[in-house]
Amino acid sequence: MGGRRVAGQYAAVPHGGKIGYAAPMDRDRSAKPNTIPWPPLIYAGAAVLALVLHHAAPLPAWWVGAHWPAVRLLGVALMVGGVVLDLWAMFTMWRARANIMPHRAATALVSHGPFAWSRNPIYLGNTCLLLGAGLAFAIAWFIPAALLAAALASRLAIVREEAHLNARFGHEWRDYRLRVKRWLGRRSTGR
Repeated sequence: MGGRRVAGQYAAVPHGGKIGYAAPMDRDRSAKPNTIPWPPLIYAGAAVLALVLHHAAPLPAWWVGAHWPAVRLLGVALMVGGVVLDLWAMFTMWRARANIMPHRAATALVSHGPFAWSRNPIYLGNTCLLLGAGLAFAIAWFIPAALLAAALASRLAIVREEAHLNARFGHEWRDYRLRVKRWLGRRSTGR
């Protein structure tokens, strides 16, 4: 079933030895990774959800107290760092003439700049922005919302984007994937 392509049908796709998300069997992963630009919608939705929940059922911000100025400063630093990481990654992609839209085909494999340390620096920046907002504004709902957004981005976008990059760039992508972790860090290549 995994190797056959049947128009209009969906099949469970093996992922890491387990059955993963349902994907169309007739879908060419080299064409484009997604039909909907999930990541911006996910992170914006998580921010809105955190604000709605904060007004409907506020959680105690346990960090507000004696250390509040330091925690608030940490939150602002995370927010600024997230925005800087986003902008740096976007600028790096623009300089490489790489498509930035998550629902369009990749035009280049970018592996320098912030991409030398994270395969997903924009999603990492967005996650830091939401975590920082929670700390800076004492809105505790931003913290689980940020973690939920990161998990959904992994599930709905990153896994598909990585399959797309593999189909599009082959061994160049696989070598890059072995050097750089999905969220943050480099791997020892043993060379």
